[in-house]
Amino acid sequence: MAKIRIYQLAKELEMSNDELLKILDDMGVTYKSHASTLEEDTALAVKELIGEQKVAEAARKAEEARKSIPHRPPVVVIMGHVDHGKTSLLDYLRKSRIAEKEAGGITQHVGAFEVKTPGGTVVFIDTPGHEAFTTIRQRGAKVADIAVIVIAATEGVMPQTKEAIAHAKASGAKIIFAANKMDLPGADINKVYQDLMQLGLVPVAYGGDVEVLPISAKTGQGVADLLETILLMAELEDLRADPKAEAQGVILEARVDKQAGVLASLLVQQGTLRIGDYVVAGECWGKIKAMSDAEGNRRTEAGPGSAVQVLGFSELPSAGDTFTWVPDQVAAKEITEERIEERKASEARGDLQRARSLADLMRKAQQDEQKEINLILRADTQGSLEAIQNILAKEATEEVKINVLLAAVGAPTESDVLLASTAHGAILAFSVNPSGSVKKAAEQKGVPLQSFRIIYELIDEIRKMVKGQREPVYKEEILGTAEVRAIFRLSRGVIAGCMVTSGKVTRSADIRVLRKGKEIWKGKIGGLKRLKDDVREVTQGFECGILLDGFTDFQEGDVLEASQQVEVATD
Repeated sequence: MAKIRIYQLAKELEMSNDELLKILDDMGVTYKSHASTLEEDTALAVKELIGEQKVAEAARKAEEARKSIPHRPPVVVIMGHVDHGKTSLLDYLRKSRIAEKEAGGITQHVGAFEVKTPGGTVVFIDTPGHEAFTTIRQRGAKVADIAVIVIAATEGVMPQTKEAIAHAKASGAKIIFAANKMDLPGADINKVYQDLMQLGLVPVAYGGDVEVLPISAKTGQGVADLLETILLMAELEDLRADPKAEAQGVILEARVDKQAGVLASLLVQQGTLRIGDYVVAGECWGKIKAMSDAEGNRRTEAGPGSAVQVLGFSELPSAGDTFTWVPDQVAAKEITEERIEERKASEARGDLQRARSLADLMRKAQQDEQKEINLILRADTQGSLEAIQNILAKEATEEVKINVLLAAVGAPTESDVLLASTAHGAILAFSVNPSGSVKKAAEQKGVPLQSFRIIYELIDEIRKMVKGQREPVYKEEILGTAEVRAIFRLSRGVIAGCMVTSGKVTRSADIRVLRKGKEIWKGKIGGLKRLKDDVREVTQGFECGILLDGFTDFQEGDVLEASQQVEVATD
């Protein structure tokens, strides 16, 4: 960059001459006229300063713009072991909401409902159970911000509790534990604490950061504290959504009504959805003709955090499909037609084929440049599980990370298949047999499912799996040397008559030509003969003829050093 006048630099930086003169003055460089010339280093310093100021200003404006977007209510899913009270908690929350309304209560199921508290509104997904939640998430939609996992204080952590934790963690949702049934005589919250500690989850009561709240879904004890904790966690997450943006969200449920047609329950996550809007969800599109909330009230619009039932889709969308606003019917049709064509093309190429074995899964991971393996472990006893997990811990490396999504006693379940499918993982079963329905589900979803009866076979499979992810490391191994004793010039090339003085020389070896101890050439063997026969190798003490691929300038006394590349074991 050459010298530049102040007015020229001001124009380049899109500022007035006086503004630039003021900046120069602040830098301790005083100029009287905008026609003054700046030295190159001064101009560069000004540009750097202005650039930093612009970046800082852009960041400040972006943060101001983000803070101007209003907060949205947190979306919560409730999970837990069967009969631990997740449905009872949902029922209690529904009733607490209805009690504040006039007679009539809920008139329809829209997949989610709101609970208003003095501290704010909380949206609950009205589908208990982690399988339904994961089915939605499997299609790529992040639905819940917070997962409340219900544990009966009379029983503690059970198998499905562990599954729920795995599903919640895989979703990225924050987790709160609700120790339910505290109204019963056998309730023991300390058992819940201890059980969670065994899973590596340290409760706040024990100095950790895991929230565990005592509640009773029957009496309502602690439910207000639970709601307060949800809102506090949401505040820390700083959840925001722009109601002025183009509407988008997720399909929670969809069904065909004999009279009305296709009805879809939507959770609006961004923007505002209005009557008359066109939306696209998966390979379906629709024009919103009618809209109503969980109380059956007709709505003309729905903002972020609202769950509504809408009429207007041309076909039945799938739960978990993301819906987005589009300007008109033409755009809606174009987008859905493109998606259908893309799917058909992918199917024709076979892109939708998923891994059928651990080896396939590893190859796919390498193709995708992944260095992470997601596993679900099932075994006959807790001791077997711990042994397998110890093996995994030893086999994992800095290059390859092994994530155990779930480790549980008992046969693999269809829920395991769902979780593995969502996380692009595999299921390893030891001394337990998956049922026919689970095998079928794994086959349909392309989830690798392997069963083992002998621990060493499982160990070998894990080692192969990890090794397949590592970059191979090689070292050079010297095979032997041969000394050039005679040189034969033939029509097909120059042959070095040699005596193998150590080790052996093989036909596939790499060769260095050494002259007086210095390397003068390196390459491959073009031919290896013993007497008149082509041979694979010649050992120490025998004569042979060697033709090199690309080298003919032999001298008597040259040494040919044979070597090969050997993969180094990284175990």
